[in-house]
Order: sequence, then structure tokens, then C-alpha cells
Amino acid sequence: MVELKKIDNLTWKIEKTEKMNVPVAVFASEKLLEKIKQDDTIKQAMNMASLPGVLKNVVVCPDAHQGYGACIGGVCAFDVEKGVISPGEIGFDINCSVRLLKTNLTRKDFEGREKEIVHSLFRSVPSGVGRGGKIKLDNKKIDEVLIGGAEWVVNQGYGTKEDLLHIEENGKMKGADPKNVSQRAKGRGMNQLGSLGAGNHFLDVLEVSEVFNKEVASVFGLSEGQVVIMIHCGSRGLGHQVASDYIKLMEKEYGTKNLPDRDLINAPIKSELGKKYYSAMAAAANFAFANKQLITHWVREDLKHYFLDLKAEVVYDICHNIAKFEKHNVEGEDKDVLVMRKGATRSFGSGREEVSEDYREVGQPVLIPGSMGTSSYVLVGTKKAEELTFGSTAHGAGRVKSRVQAKKDLTFEEAKKDMERRGVFVEFGLNKGMVEESPYSYKDIDEVVNVSDELGIGKKVVKLKPFLVVIG
Repeated sequence: MVELKKIDNLTWKIEKTEKMNVPVAVFASEKLLEKIKQDDTIKQAMNMASLPGVLKNVVVCPDAHQGYGACIGGVCAFDVEKGVISPGEIGFDINCSVRLLKTNLTRKDFEGREKEIVHSLFRSVPSGVGRGGKIKLDNKKIDEVLIGGAEWVVNQGYGTKEDLLHIEENGKMKGADPKNVSQRAKGRGMNQLGSLGAGNHFLDVLEVSEVFNKEVASVFGLSEGQVVIMIHCGSRGLGHQVASDYIKLMEKEYGTKNLPDRDLINAPIKSELGKKYYSAMAAAANFAFANKQLITHWVREDLKHYFLDLKAEVVYDICHNIAKFEKHNVEGEDKDVLVMRKGATRSFGSGREEVSEDYREVGQPVLIPGSMGTSSYVLVGTKKAEELTFGSTAHGAGRVKSRVQAKKDLTFEEAKKDMERRGVFVEFGLNKGMVEESPYSYKDIDEVVNVSDELGIGKKVVKLKPFLVVIG
């Protein structure tokens, strides 16, 4: 039985064992910790702590749950010279992430037209497994997307230069090399640009229901009663194929003999294979940025049919499932490290050059979506997060039920009635999506966000209440 040492009400520590190179720090309330302990999250975090070159401690965020190899909600930093890069610590849906748009609309503007508008949005933004986007790419163009990301999309006339200012990496990760992305991966992405996908990917229209910090909310351009739009999606089949390709290549090159879990296969960061994977991951991340930029365009175009004077500006676009070279203080020394966040959100405080210039005085916006039908939140990054969690916090509510279990415990009719009770209008591709993504499948988003706020690794700015939801 693993001993979790209580440090304070929200911090728990697993001391280093023989096989671990660093301890594990779990940030959760007692209520959330009980949920986390119901699956293999802790075991996976300990496995993550055994990889070469890992620094300080493995971080487990309050929304953590079991994943493939590494836990979702897990953060690790690695020594650039001695460390490794692992597809399992980044995730299959590379740069699965969230974008928030602020509008000049209020909830009242939608009254009586909710069903019509949510249906129109569903038709305008392709969703579902295998569903293609409206733009078809050839080999030349997909390579351009993999290098240019959201910037490429804007240059084609889908969006504005201002959109790019509020995206991590300005929507274009450096170091992307399409030559290191397989033709099979490119083939899977060629007809999927501008599509939402399935699973937990969604498009929400929400109202700012509560403001916790007026000063920071004002900097982000958010106010009570305002309607905002949240888009959650990733790199679709292309990113998944990149992860699959490099897992096989790393297994062939290095084997799995000494691994605590074969899904944590890895390559040294400085190795030829490690460099190739990073460049392919960056390319997949750029595909995801481009994907959300196109969806943003489809949303704007659709809503203009209803609101002629519509303004829908990007507040922020944040990454999950990503590796980034960053500078962090490790044991009193500022070091360049590789941070891998799997189902975790960057939460940088004021002054960091990575934060968009017009937010730099207050810190980075942090977007934490709830489950279908529950509230979402905007937080602001902090210096405390940089000290405790390599500048990271939760990325959502975090599952407590597998999709299989959800379908056993809830019927479609029950899920539908629950949304009606909540006053949420939902459009969906398949009945199972309503069941699998219901709030009963997830942790309590309010609890997750309160832990982040109380710890200081992401402070609450505004609360968002959904009223239109499109799911894949």
C-alpha cells in the first residue's frame, strides 16, 4: 500500500522509493484524493518518477485520473541533457486544448432562438469520429499547416492577425518539421482541418455568471452577463498517428525491458529519435492550433447570420498534452528544462515573456472547462504555480467514470432530461456522447478549481455558465 504523506490540507507527498528518482506531489482536497485513489493514477505517477533525468518531483493536479502510461493531470520536468521525452507523458491527442472567445452579446440576445442557433452551430462545425472538415489539403498544403499553424490559417483569410496574439506560441510552435511526420499521419489529417472530433471535444456558448477578480477580468475583457464561446479540440487523427508512430519507433530502438510500464517508452531528449519526435509533436500541435482557428472562423460566420454586429475576439488559447522547453527554478538554480504536461494547463504568472504582452502584468489566462452542463472557469496564472508545479494547474474536471461505465450507469433519456433541468440546449452527433460526457462521469469542477485557487496555482477570475453545447 502506497503511503501518501499529508503536507497540508491540499498537498500530499509520496516519498522516493528505490525505483523512483524523485518524489510525487499530489495537489488535491481529501474529497478529490479519494476519487484519484480509485484508479491507477498514483501508480502511474510513481512510474513517471522513475524515468531518467526527471527533476524535483512529479506533479499530480487536482483533476488527475488514469491514462495510458502517464496519468492525465500529470506534469514532469526533465533535465535537457540527461532527460527523456515520452509520447505517453504527452498524450495521443497532441495539443488537445481550449480556446475562449469573448463577444459583445448577452444571454438575452439568444432567448427564444437557442434550439435554432445550437443546431446551426452543430451544422457549421463538423464533428464526430472520422468526420472531415470543409477544407481539403494536399501534401504541399498540409506541410504548410504543420509549420505555420494558426498563422497559416489567418494568412488564408480565416481570422485576423489579432487572433494570433492571444494563443500560446502565437499559434505556431517552433521546431516543427513535417519531414518527421509520417505520410499516414498526414493522410489522417488532410480532410480533418476545421473539425471538432468526438469524445470530450465540444463547443460551448456560455454566460459570465460570476466575477471574482474585476481588475484581472477587465484586463481579459470579461464582464458579468457577457456571452463567451469555448472550443475544446486537438490535432485529430494526425496527432494520434504521430504518437503511435513514435511509440513503435522508440520500442524498436530502445526496447521496453527496463520500463515500469511499456506505455512510458521514451527516447533521450538529445537523441536523434528524441529530436525527431519533438519536431513531429510540434507539427501536430500546429495542426491543432490551425484546427481551432478554422473552427473559430466557422463559428463567427455562423453567428453573423443571427447577430449582424457580432464581435468574437480570442481571449486565449491554451495547450494541453504538450512538451515545451521552459526555464524553471530547480533547487535554487534557474534551469532550461523540458516540461511535459499531459491533461494539464500552463499557469504562468506576471512578467513571463511567454505570456501575451497585454496580459503580462497580471499573468496568463487559464481556461478550465467543466463537463457538459456544468460551469467552466477562467483563472489567472501565478508565481506560486511556477514555484510549486512548474507553472501548471488542472485542465478540466477530470473523469471519474470510464465511457464504458458511464453507459452502464446512465441512459440516454436520463442524460437528456438532466440537461433540460439545467437549462442547457445540447446538439450531439451520437446518443452515447450525451451519456459519456454527462456531469456524472466527471469530478466536481467547483472543487477542482477551488483547490487550484486555495493553493494559489491558478486564481479564480470568472465563472462561466453554459447554455448551448455542441458535442461530437
